[in-house]
Amino acid sequence: MNRRPTIVDVAARAGVSRSTVSLVLQKSPLVRPKTREAVERAMDALGYVYNRAAANLRRPETGLIGLVINELRNAFFTEFATAAQMTFAAAGYATVVANTDEDGDLQAQVTRSMIEHGVSAVLISPTYGSGATFDALRAAKIPTLQVLRDVEGDRESVPFASFDYASGSRAAVAHLSAGGPRRYAFVGGHEDWPITAERMTGFSERGGDCVVFPGRPTRRFGQAAAAKVRAARADAVLCFNDLVALGLLAQLVADGARVGQDVRLVGFDDVEECALCHPALSSVRCDSGAFGRVCATHMLAWLSDGVRPPAERRAPVSLVVRASSGAP
Repeated sequence: MNRRPTIVDVAARAGVSRSTVSLVLQKSPLVRPKTREAVERAMDALGYVYNRAAANLRRPETGLIGLVINELRNAFFTEFATAAQMTFAAAGYATVVANTDEDGDLQAQVTRSMIEHGVSAVLISPTYGSGATFDALRAAKIPTLQVLRDVEGDRESVPFASFDYASGSRAAVAHLSAGGPRRYAFVGGHEDWPITAERMTGFSERGGDCVVFPGRPTRRFGQAAAAKVRAARADAVLCFNDLVALGLLAQLVADGARVGQDVRLVGFDDVEECALCHPALSSVRCDSGAFGRVCATHMLAWLSDGVRPPAERRAPVSLVVRASSGAP
């Protein structure tokens, strides 16, 4: 080698990630002894010398992890981000959090900034139409875990973790179907989003009469959709998420509908407000807090020991039945 060996050369020789070598150099307790020994042997073989003064100019004392979220206003994503950040903090990492507001250009911008500031890894719940983001992360060789939405199809380079939305949808539709024939509706979610199709699985597999009202996954859209639901005479409704369902529920009640009797309504995610509104909202529970902790733990194992997360992992969900769908 005619040039001075770099951290990338050490990582390649030891068969670990660049971030793992950094942790060894920082004397992090997260690295297993065998991994540390492999890195140290690679440094000796290459004659690598750690320039700590230069490193201190490039990065803070603690490791930095990027957390990119598509919509932090939604309590579901807020709970996930909080749990992940606290897990990283417990392991000695600082976290920089960015909300992209479903904007692909903004997502690419904040991700580039994170790369420039030397993040060790990125945990991202992406917006759709944002392939350039992952190209930049791959080029920088930064460990990246994609969660909740599958935007980047190359799961060997970018592992994916989410919930088993399809089984939750099936359970919700089976529950709504109890008691005989009904007029079904699915409300919210953009038609071209794969996650919308996942959350509609119960209706897609069941077939039959189901009207679909696509739109932004917001409380305001759910409120506006109430008139369409009434006009369609739908009496069994599954919403894309709880924000849509809470907006729909509030407007239906304001219009005099007996939610739970005239209309049976189920949301998706089971945010805290579902149990507090009136009538209480049935929902497919996705434990975003536990999911955030598990994803962060997998990322830490990737950084410290080079143990990549599974190419795809789906966390289980459950249906929580409350008054809005007929529970006493």
